[in-house]
Parts: sequence; C-alpha cells; structure tokens
Amino acid sequence: MTDLVDALRGVVGPAGLLDLADGAHLLTDERGAYTGSAVAIVRPASTAEVAEVIRGCVAAGAAVVTQGGNTGMAGGATPTVDRPSVLMTLTRMDGIESVDADRWSMTVQAGATIQAVQDAAAAVDRQFAPDWGARGSATVGGAIATDAGGNNVLRYGNMRDNVMGVEVVLADGRVWNGLRALRKDSSGYDLKQLFVGSEGTLGVVTRAVLKLHPATTDEQSALAALADMDRLMALYALAQEAAPDMVTAFELVPDVGIDRVCEVHGIGRPLDTRADFYVLVRLASNRPVTEPLTEYLARAEDLGLITDAVVAATPEQEERLWMIRDEQSPSRIFRDHLAPGLKLDVAVPLDRMGELHARVHAIAAEVVPDALAYGFGHVGDGNLHMMVLPVGDDHVEAFLDRKPELEARVDAAVFELGGTLSAEHGIGQVLRGRIAGQKPAIEWEMMRAIKAAFDPDDVLNPGKVLPD
Repeated sequence: MTDLVDALRGVVGPAGLLDLADGAHLLTDERGAYTGSAVAIVRPASTAEVAEVIRGCVAAGAAVVTQGGNTGMAGGATPTVDRPSVLMTLTRMDGIESVDADRWSMTVQAGATIQAVQDAAAAVDRQFAPDWGARGSATVGGAIATDAGGNNVLRYGNMRDNVMGVEVVLADGRVWNGLRALRKDSSGYDLKQLFVGSEGTLGVVTRAVLKLHPATTDEQSALAALADMDRLMALYALAQEAAPDMVTAFELVPDVGIDRVCEVHGIGRPLDTRADFYVLVRLASNRPVTEPLTEYLARAEDLGLITDAVVAATPEQEERLWMIRDEQSPSRIFRDHLAPGLKLDVAVPLDRMGELHARVHAIAAEVVPDALAYGFGHVGDGNLHMMVLPVGDDHVEAFLDRKPELEARVDAAVFELGGTLSAEHGIGQVLRGRIAGQKPAIEWEMMRAIKAAFDPDDVLNPGKVLPD
C-alpha cells in the first residue's frame, strides 16, 4: 500500500496526510470498545480531494472509512482490521458557506461542528435546533451519517428532519450535488434521505443545506423530583397540556447519575430532595415562560407526580442543570468500565418507557446481579439510554461471561415492546450482530439492494450497519 499512501499525499498534500502515530487516537472509538487499523489517515480540504481519495482507494483495493468528530457511540466510524482501510476525516472541511435568514437555511461543510452551526444561526437571529452534549466536537457530517437526535427532538425532530439537501461523493468518486433549499419537492425519490443514517456506507456527505428555525427569546428549565417511575408519562402528558407549544426538552435523569456528575466535577447537587429519578424539562418561546413553567410544576406537585423542583433563575443555573444532563453518559462519569459494559440506545412507544426500564433492571438483576444498571434519556421521544456496567475490576470477567445472555434477553424485551435497538446512535459495529431480529427479512433485503446499487464493491465503511 506504499504506492497508495504516496498517491494520497499527492492529492491532499503534506498537511492533509496525518502521521499514523499522531492519529492513533482516531483509530479507537469514543467508548474505547473498538480499535481498528489504517494504512493512512487523510484529511482532505475539499470535495474534489474527497473524490480523488475515494478513486485512489478504489484503484488500490482499499476501503474508505469516513469520520467526523469521532464522538460516535456505536463504533461506526472506526476502521475494521480485516481489510486495508484508509481513514478519512473531514475536520478540515469545516466552513460555514452561507447563512440565508430569508430562506431559513444555511449551507455548511461536513466538518463544521454542531456548535459552530448553532452559533452561525444565532448570529442572524435563527436557530439550528439539533443539540447534544458533544456539540463542540461532533460534526454535521457525522450527525447526518447517524441521523443524530439529542435533546430537542421532541419539538424539532432528528437530524433527518433538519437536512434540506446534501452534496455526496459516491463510491466511484462521482459527485452528486443535491444542495437544494426547497421546503417542498415531489419530483421523485428523496435521495438525500438515503444518506441520512447510512453511516457512510452509501456515500460521503461533504456539504449540506440545513433547516433553520425561529430563535426563541425566552427559555427556562426546571429539575423536578419524580414521585415514582409510574408517574413519568402522566408528568409528560401534563407538560404537553400545560405548555403545548413551549416544551422543547423533557429528559429523565437518575439520582445515581446526578450524584456521580457532582462527584466528578466537584459541584453541589441542584436539589436536596432525594428521588430515584428526576425530570429536566425546558420551555422555550418568544413569550415569557416563567409563569407557565411554575404553574406546570405546581399542578404536578398537587397531583402527586413530583415531590420537589428547582427552577433555573439565572443563565448560570440553566447551564449547570444542562451540564448535569449532558454528563450522564458513562463515557464521562463511568469511564473505567465503559468498554465492557452494555450500552443501550433504545426507543419504544412512549407508553412503554416505564415498562422497558423495569424489564431491563429486572433482567440485569437476574443475569449480572453485581452490575450497576441506570437509565437516562429523552422521554418525549421514547428514547432511553440504559447502561449496565460492571462495578470493580474483580467483576469484569464474570460480567463478560454473562454479557451475551444479558444482550440477548434485553434485545428480546425491546423487540417485544415494539422498539428499536438504535434510536439515535446508529448501528455501527456494536449492533450489527444483534439487530437482524428487529426487522423482517424483506426490509434487510431492500437495504442490501440499495447498498449493492450504490457501492457494489463494498468500498465505503465495510463491516458496518447491515447484519451478515
């Protein structure tokens, strides 16, 4: 592969070819669960360079694995080890090309971070709504590739709902320019949606037209202690009734997670009242939200749905509450045993969330009784992030012995509840061997037909998404 590396250097220049030793961290995923290998790590600076890289890899028989901010949770942007691969990171392609307030859209390069896009939209009194904890490093390309969700899906939808057009380099190096800012277009198949959620297996998204929303002038959040898990959906329904056009986020946060975040970051608890779970709710509008928020909390307490609550009174308090929510991921607060643990990104119909949580806890208690099981997530989307982690080095080996049984039983429970194993993190590698039972065979056949049509030689991100 020496000739390929020399050819790639000629395409991207010295600045675009990263030394393998310097880029070693890019070959391991965020969770530390997968480590791959690459013959080269390239950092193209333009769509033309991306196309040349892909053509060079095709000619040399090498695979192309595209990576954004390397913040994924499913190993989808990590090369495998069973095929020569070139890792292509698009972080040099981070331009905000235009922000069109009158069109309510913006055109950006795939390597732009979510934070940069949000800031550019805010500068013209608009809002790019998708948002999650890794906003400062996650990129637009990666978000499109996984159909990322986050905290604001309840009101604004997943990434899929916020992409108006894309530019894509195909597996043969041709470029499709689908950068259209049309709100309505019924002129055939919606090809852009094929690439949203495809995890780089059908083409490489290099630029995108993103949808903008009105900026909200007033927003405020509250953390409420949930009386018990059985009251969760009643509390959510009450929020939709009390402030139907204002609720942008409704998040479940466990007590164990709050304790751990406060310990790791050396901060005080935002609420002294103890409960197994809390709900973090945010209202946002162009009208004042303090009164409807406090009225909602008062009604919830009167109905016995919550036992206490704290309302953010300053921007600093608002930021602190959301920092606690953002840090709930085990990659931030339980790093030592994250890799061997079971991470779930599941979604079920809204009315089954409490049942899902109870069933996962019961299965974990039976199969791995010494493990820590906790859950947090997006209540309004039915998306629960459950974690089952070994506690203590002496428990890891026993946990790994029982993990296949744990996975199989939890997956079966999710399927029985009409759910999905991948709500917003993608399939990647972590779910590839587990997700086949979620869909009928004909659905996988259609997906394989699409893959074969776009990438017949399996050049783009092989070993991901589609089950064997």
